[in-house]
Amino acid sequence: MPRHATQLVRIDELVPADSPRLGGIDKAHVRRLAAVYAALPPILVHRATLRVVDGMHRVDAARLRGDETVEAQFFDGSDDQVFLRSVTANIRHGLPLSVAERKTAAERILASHPNLSDRAVAGYVGLDAKTVASVRVCSAVGSPPLNMRTGADGKVHPLDRTAERIHAAELMTRDPDIPLRAVVRETGLSLGTAHDVRRRLQRGEDPVPPSRQSAVARAAQRERAVPPQPRAKDRPAAAPTPAPEPAAAAPAPASPLSPRSRAPLDVLRRLANDPSLRHSETGRDFIRWFHTHFIVDEAWQKRVDAVPPHATESIADLARHCSDAWRRFADDMARRKHADSERITEMRATQPTRR
Repeated sequence: MPRHATQLVRIDELVPADSPRLGGIDKAHVRRLAAVYAALPPILVHRATLRVVDGMHRVDAARLRGDETVEAQFFDGSDDQVFLRSVTANIRHGLPLSVAERKTAAERILASHPNLSDRAVAGYVGLDAKTVASVRVCSAVGSPPLNMRTGADGKVHPLDRTAERIHAAELMTRDPDIPLRAVVRETGLSLGTAHDVRRRLQRGEDPVPPSRQSAVARAAQRERAVPPQPRAKDRPAAAPTPAPEPAAAAPAPASPLSPRSRAPLDVLRRLANDPSLRHSETGRDFIRWFHTHFIVDEAWQKRVDAVPPHATESIADLARHCSDAWRRFADDMARRKHADSERITEMRATQPTRR
């Protein structure tokens, strides 16, 4: 069948559209369509589900005129593309979408397709990319940003190269003489960026420029804490790696829940992406609070030198107080988990067995 071919579809077989319109059907617009058009323009229907993608006002106009069928073109995209196609169609013709409806549609698209770039979403909803960016900030407060975005060109682009820069810094720290092209192959960075990381390490600077560090990137970087690479002229001529000084001795092996391990930060990211938390105001508020109070070893180790000698005892008492509060919080979470498990077990026990 040609791409734009149409066929008649029974109105009573159609599934109502998942429309971006907040006010539903405009009855006055339906009456105008029924009066003006001798033959209504074709609607757009998702072939797999017979859901109306675009044209609910025309469907109601045909029904108002007593028609049993309506002319339709078919859309063969996947289920998750239906709403995107519906929004795109509604901003191009027919009854215009309001700015509020476009912003609501953008928020919904960002929730279902968080990997889409601001410019790509803007193309779907008919807003500028800056407006979409502000909608993204409001709808994903407390959630760490994804590192990759799919642009309007359909290609995947990195949001930033923080993780790759940190990986490159680790490689260079373990092997100061590693060729830059080997770093490029291992990390996916460009040759210029790998060279920049090496120069920054040689100057004793952070491998990630401060201007490119998001809050989450800084937290991840503090967790991994890559030590600066010594300048070439300061390195000993001997090939073996110099032994660490006593003050920098490696810590005892960490437990699986050590703040220095990757696990806690990964758990925090999963929580921030949990729909039951991020899709409610109380959940987002909790994640913001948790992010603020989350701490790893490197965070406090960088601040101990700022404490004057006469305040060390007071600071230690406050730290113990906070530690006790967190312990009580953890105990309460454990009790809640135990109570929830017992309640679920009781519910299952009382449910009748299906035969």
